[in-house]
Amino acid sequence: MGLELGFVTQTTMHYTDALPAATAMNADYVELLLDGHHERSTLDADAIAETATEHELDLLVHLPFGFDVGSPYEHVREGAIRELSAALETAAAFDARKAVVHASSDAWSPAWEAESVQGTIVDALAELEVVAGEYGIELCVENVPGEWFGLAEFPRLFEATDVSMTFDTGHAYVEGYDAAEQAAFVAEHADRISHVHVNDVRTRTDDHVPIGSGVLDFGRIVRPLATATLSAEVFTPSYEYVATSLNNLRRQVEALDSP
Repeated sequence: MGLELGFVTQTTMHYTDALPAATAMNADYVELLLDGHHERSTLDADAIAETATEHELDLLVHLPFGFDVGSPYEHVREGAIRELSAALETAAAFDARKAVVHASSDAWSPAWEAESVQGTIVDALAELEVVAGEYGIELCVENVPGEWFGLAEFPRLFEATDVSMTFDTGHAYVEGYDAAEQAAFVAEHADRISHVHVNDVRTRTDDHVPIGSGVLDFGRIVRPLATATLSAEVFTPSYEYVATSLNNLRRQVEALDSP
C-alpha cells in the first residue's frame, strides 16, 4: 500500500464537505475528528459510509479529546474507557481503518508517581486495543508533549502492548527532536509506527502550521516507513491551506522514489 495521504478534519469541518474536498485533493482517506459536531451520538454511520464510498475514500478517526484513561480513580477511568469504546463502535459502523488516541491523564502529579500513572495508562490502552481489534480497527497512540508518555517513554508502551503509534512531527519538535532525530526515532520503531500526523513548525510550540511553511524536512522523517498513513494536520478552517499542505507533502513523498 505504500504511503497513503489524507488529512485530519478540524472542528469547523463537517464530513459532508470534507470528503468532497479530499477527493478534489486526490487524497486517499480522511481522518474524522470524533469531537464537537462529529461526536458519536450525532453521527449517521450509514450516511458517512455511503459518502466515503461515493468519493472512493477510506476513513480513519481521531478519538475525542479530554478522556482520562490513566485516572487513579476507578470510576473516572472506567467511564473514559467506556466512552472511547463506544466511539470505536461508531467508527467501526462506517468502516474506519484506524483510530488515533491520546495516552492522557489528569492525575495530579504532586500526588501520583509517574510510574504508577503510566502503568494505569498502559493497562487502559491495552484494554482499548482489544476493543479496537474486535471491531477490526487499528489503535494508534499519539505522542503528545506534556502528557505522561513523551517520545522517550514510548518504548515502554511498545513493550507492554500491541498498540501502533501515531507519530506527530510537530509534537516531536516541541519535545526537542529536530528532523534528523525524528527520522532516527522513526527508523528505530518503523515496525510500530503505522500513522503519522504531519504538521510543520516555526518555533518550539504546537503550531500545526501548513506543511512547507516551517522548518521540518518531512521526506527525511518518513523515509524509513515502507507503509503508513500520513495525515496533514493543520490548524485551519481552510481547505485551500490543507490542499497546499497535502500537495507539498505529496511532492516530498514522491521525491523519495527518485534516484
